[in-house]
Amino acid sequence: MPTTPPNRREFVLIGAAVALASAAALPGTAAAAPSSVPAGRPTPVRLVDDRATPATRSLFAFLKRQQGRGILFGHQHDLTHGFTFTTPDGKASDTRAAVGDYPALFGWDTLILEGKENPGAEDASVKKNIAALTWSLQKGDARGGINTLSAHLPNFVTGGTFYDTSGRVVRQILPGGSKHADFNAFLDRIAAAVKGARRPDGTPIPVVFRPFHENNGGWFWWGAGHTTSAEYIEVFRYTVEYLRDTRQVHNLLYSYSPNSAFGGDPTGYLRTYPGDEFVDVLGYDSYDSSAGSESYLDGLVTDLAMVVEQANERGKAVAFTEFGESGTEGRNPQWFTQLLAAIEADPLARQVTSMLTWANFGGSTRAYVPYTGHTMLPDFVDFHADPYSVFAKDLSGVFTARTGAVRNDPFLHLVTPTDRQRVTTTETTVRVRLTNAKSAKVSYSVNGGAAKPLRLDADGFHSAVWRIDPLSLDNRSVTLTVTARVGGETLTDSAVVLLGEVAAPPAGWVDDFEGYAGDDVTLSEAYSHVNANTTTLSTEHKAAGTYGLAYAYDFSGASYTGIGKPVDADWSAFGALKLWLRGDGSGNGATLQIVADGVYFEYNTPLSDTEGKEITAPFAEFAPAPWDTSHAGAVLDAAHLAEVATFNLYLGHGSDAATTGVVHVDDIRAE
Repeated sequence: MPTTPPNRREFVLIGAAVALASAAALPGTAAAAPSSVPAGRPTPVRLVDDRATPATRSLFAFLKRQQGRGILFGHQHDLTHGFTFTTPDGKASDTRAAVGDYPALFGWDTLILEGKENPGAEDASVKKNIAALTWSLQKGDARGGINTLSAHLPNFVTGGTFYDTSGRVVRQILPGGSKHADFNAFLDRIAAAVKGARRPDGTPIPVVFRPFHENNGGWFWWGAGHTTSAEYIEVFRYTVEYLRDTRQVHNLLYSYSPNSAFGGDPTGYLRTYPGDEFVDVLGYDSYDSSAGSESYLDGLVTDLAMVVEQANERGKAVAFTEFGESGTEGRNPQWFTQLLAAIEADPLARQVTSMLTWANFGGSTRAYVPYTGHTMLPDFVDFHADPYSVFAKDLSGVFTARTGAVRNDPFLHLVTPTDRQRVTTTETTVRVRLTNAKSAKVSYSVNGGAAKPLRLDADGFHSAVWRIDPLSLDNRSVTLTVTARVGGETLTDSAVVLLGEVAAPPAGWVDDFEGYAGDDVTLSEAYSHVNANTTTLSTEHKAAGTYGLAYAYDFSGASYTGIGKPVDADWSAFGALKLWLRGDGSGNGATLQIVADGVYFEYNTPLSDTEGKEITAPFAEFAPAPWDTSHAGAVLDAAHLAEVATFNLYLGHGSDAATTGVVHVDDIRAE
């Protein structure tokens, strides 16, 4: 879903699994070439759900077979929101009005279940909104397309929207959390809508489900800075296991889709990867605010190539899960065809099987699919005519392949506590999930000590109460290990758990870098990361205390990089932002960004000083970000400062300046 996060615009800154045994090897594929299947035998496919319906297995086989043969065009809410119609009838479509054809991929969202998007209604009952989502899936299928479902879930802690990042929601909806039952109830709605989506002959309609997308950004409550990587992984896994195993939904493929950009480095992309056992489709979201600039297209193609490589190595399908021109409309009348040409020209990037753009919400002037009179319509018509773009009329054999499911192996994972979770009480519950197997010997141990048994509970977890010595609650870290004997094999998983309280920082403080138990992973998890950077604790360069922040940047794949941390505080009593900063002597620059009452305010400072000194940035000298034109006249006054949500620290590449380097930061606070 298009937003205004900092990595979707230009900054103004100073100076192992084989999935398809019969598929042909693709150019640039890193996986070994699959073996052939004897004539007449079903094609084996390995999916998250080895009980998936025949049509769902066939869809996956089609997506793999489609790689390198053309990219399916998709449009969010194509049949329910548009500029060329007002009342959804299941046939009217902005795409059809533009090119005489429906998209090959129909995107829907769980917001329909809340009545916040058509054909749902806010005054309708839960049952009617479930039926509305079911209707949407059935109409997309009837129009000859493939359905995908994203999930902009409500904040289960506060009752706010998906943009409400307060409340550490993921921790509260995991098993044992205070809002776990509420989360289950919402998953029940999703299950009912998807299971109810059937063809006239009763066949369940396959759906690609894409929950918790763009999680590497900080704009959703499941995003970076609001949850840890381990918590994200576990809530994704729980969602799959609940829908697949508890609710017996067997017409879903599961998609993972972080947001740009990674500079082609898989490390960041895979940081929150739930695992091959839980993902069928590797996806990637990226919106362009640069009107198709060379740097945007180069970065996009580099990242898509990386995602394709990762998908091929794992036997997964691969998709460009969201895209769109999100700058000023019509700045580049050839945007669609230039984008497609750039992707098609790369031997790896061209293997993405689909590209879905966002909805034409009628209340906005934003048109992701152009309409009559729009400056980009002629180019969209050319995009449709390009042999490499695939629309509904081009589809065939999507759901008819003869396939057989490869049985999934036993899998064990530690559900709670999660890696780098802080436990502050003398008792907590250890929960383990074991799938595709049974075991009478499941246990846990701490720091390699004596094994203690876990018993199967009513919720399907192997669990036990872990009793912690009160003297251990002193900010130490311990390693919790769980094991299960399955046949002659031992399955294992582990997590580092932090014990004890950390003193809350004084009012106005963002970070003094002392509360991470000296652990770089815990530090990294506390921040969102945009583009290529690495954060570590430094004992050498700091303002005071034991640690400061070493912030390493790499501009080889993008012209800026950033980190951010939630604040959620009232700073109206303070007059300036202060921090200790040691530059690297480069011609690059730093931007201090405060997100306050929905406005992005910025203050620029150079990185030329190498001695380390305190920087004082008066709030009166902050100005709205240049790209935030809707708030061009805003002032960072007391009213805005009363609602500070996030602090971000961006580094920008100066002209002819260093591409890589390290700057040091400490004691970030408002005074």
